[in-house]
Amino acid sequence: MKNRIQQKLSENGKILSLYFTAGYPHLNDTIPILRSLEENGVDMVEIGLPFSDPLADGPVIQASSTRALKNGMTTAKLFDQLKDVRKSVSIPLVLMGYFNPVLQYGVEAFCKQCETIGIDGLILPDLPLAEYNLHYRSIFERHGLTNIFLITPQTSEERIREIDKASQAFIYMVSSASTTGKTTGFGTTHSHYFKRVAAMDLNNPLVVGFGIKDQETYQAAIQYAQGAIIGSAFIKMLSEGGVDGIPGFVKSIRPV
Repeated sequence: MKNRIQQKLSENGKILSLYFTAGYPHLNDTIPILRSLEENGVDMVEIGLPFSDPLADGPVIQASSTRALKNGMTTAKLFDQLKDVRKSVSIPLVLMGYFNPVLQYGVEAFCKQCETIGIDGLILPDLPLAEYNLHYRSIFERHGLTNIFLITPQTSEERIREIDKASQAFIYMVSSASTTGKTTGFGTTHSHYFKRVAAMDLNNPLVVGFGIKDQETYQAAIQYAQGAIIGSAFIKMLSEGGVDGIPGFVKSIRPV
């Protein structure tokens, strides 16, 4: 049976996924944001677990993480907020964060909570593939969770094929080796990278993240992939417009 992510990706069209930090701008915004994103046609959402030392994140996401922690967001609090989410939200939901909070919570307990809530997958950029396969894969699979791995322009073909073999949803194709929020647009180098990976004929779909911020970059990314993820630009909008700004933002990326 396909999980929600596989189901969504197998439908016709290109997916739009948005990332936001749980507990930002306000502690209790999580559910209103999720509901509004689904209502406005977003296909999938990545919910960021705020962390005190977010190395891969650019300044916008780092600032949102700091604010969310000051607001009182914790892993336990997020799980409590999400406990009834499947009564009103049906699109795929992915938790994204660093492995340390998962370890602190307890990997088995964390995965069990995700299963109970209806979380579909995890993105943990600092959990190495070998470590995942050796110690955690069986736990994730037991609780119906797919782990989503990142690749960059520097990732070797051999490594990409190993990641493809270990994946059950999609491969997160990072558009550049920099932190989030840095890219100003996609040039020839990006296009060569996107084409090269697309030509590998992998088993899993590709979804592009980092540097997608408007309709132009979204359209450029989905030429070579089955979807794109927007993070920093969406968080910037939330800082200024809050939940009320969501309909206009989604429409600006993908007009109906």
